[in-house]
Amino acid sequence: MSSIVLSVVVPMYNEEAVIPALVERLRPALDGLGVGYEVVAVDDGSADRTAQVLFEQGRVWPELRLVKLRQNSGHQAALTAGLHRSRGDWVVSIDADLQDPPETIVEMLRVAREQGLDVVYGVRSDRRTDTFFKRHTAGAYYRLMRRLVGADVPSQAGDFRLLSREVVDVLKVLPERTPVYRLLVPSLGFAAGQVTYVREKRAAGETKYPLRKMVALAWDSAANFSAAPLRIATWLGAIAFLACLALMVFGMVVWANGTVIPGWTSLFLAVLLLSGVQLICLGLLGEYVARIYKTVQNRPTFHIGFDSATVPQEVEIPKQRSAATAL
Repeated sequence: MSSIVLSVVVPMYNEEAVIPALVERLRPALDGLGVGYEVVAVDDGSADRTAQVLFEQGRVWPELRLVKLRQNSGHQAALTAGLHRSRGDWVVSIDADLQDPPETIVEMLRVAREQGLDVVYGVRSDRRTDTFFKRHTAGAYYRLMRRLVGADVPSQAGDFRLLSREVVDVLKVLPERTPVYRLLVPSLGFAAGQVTYVREKRAAGETKYPLRKMVALAWDSAANFSAAPLRIATWLGAIAFLACLALMVFGMVVWANGTVIPGWTSLFLAVLLLSGVQLICLGLLGEYVARIYKTVQNRPTFHIGFDSATVPQEVEIPKQRSAATAL
């Protein structure tokens, strides 16, 4: 066992204004745990004094570590850097804006230990502090992801979660170039539970997730975990081919009635036939690209959580807990 029991990973980008408030709430919560811990603050190439403020805070708070990226790489990349640098037996990821209360970390660690869980999601039970637009777009995002990826994706769970060291080690070896952890973690199948909380207002500064980044996150989520975008070509091709068949019948009817100029029917039918065939071929090509895409991702097809050959017979098989079960 590591002497560091808990690592708290905090990705930051231009969060100079909120750092004092974050330290004021996060440090007492972690000190009260009575275990060894570290706070891995990842500065994602901030343009303000975020790194300097963190460095100054680290002088009076030895458990605070500063990991500075050379340039702005994005929230998920900063989170990845923090996970890879963490050393604790348990790792919590939390944003710096204090919309996710740091005090909930205590409850997450308690639930994980008592219930024998590897993952505990922080789930927002109340999002009234968010704008109307943000609440409804977030709801649409989670409904779409649960439909594309599966029901194991917990609704209203962002990047506020607790992971065991085993989960972190698995994440570190996955060949993900653009990971979306809110979908990637549930896909691993580890025993998981939830802790609910009320989402608070941002303590200071401005949101770092404008509409442009939310759309990019939704696209990365769909592209990383589903071949549905590629299969759009297949469905469009099939629909277009059926439409072409109907138009071919129409062309033959108007030709039989003699209501068209000579040569129009043959040209019309040839264009329709070639267009339909091309779209069908494009759709088939998309199906094979989808399979190549899945192969290149090289994700494990299974993860062993228990093997009776490697443990004593008196040890009970651990129960699998669904991520959708609220605690």
